[in-house]
Amino acid sequence: MMTVAIARITDDPLEVAAHLDAVEDAASGAVTTFIGRVRDNDPDAATGVVALEYSAHPDAEAVLRGVAERAVGDTGAIVAVSHRIGRLGVGDAAVVIAVASGHRDVAFTVCREVIEQIKHELPVWKRQVESDGTTAWKGIGG
Repeated sequence: MMTVAIARITDDPLEVAAHLDAVEDAASGAVTTFIGRVRDNDPDAATGVVALEYSAHPDAEAVLRGVAERAVGDTGAIVAVSHRIGRLGVGDAAVVIAVASGHRDVAFTVCREVIEQIKHELPVWKRQVESDGTTAWKGIGG
């Protein structure tokens, strides 16, 4: 059984249903999801946030697969994870993660590990665009 069904960097809109379909497994009694969306504010922003512009290193997809594989480890969980690049507006999904496993604790733990390691390891950067035209770059861990 494939433990990482999807590990993708894409400029296409992210579909939660496709991630859920990818982790469908009759032996899994638990499915968790995480959706990271663009919000209209940031504590460091002087005005409202109107967009995030994501860019990725060419190796980002391989890094994302490694993050997912390490999070799964020997749990038997199945992961589908995508990170979007390009310009995203408020409300758009930047990250979608679905995890299926035999039990809820594993599903929650693996899902949380994937998003936490994405924040620390994935070579994707974002340029935050504020309503007054101000921009700020945020890197790994931001």
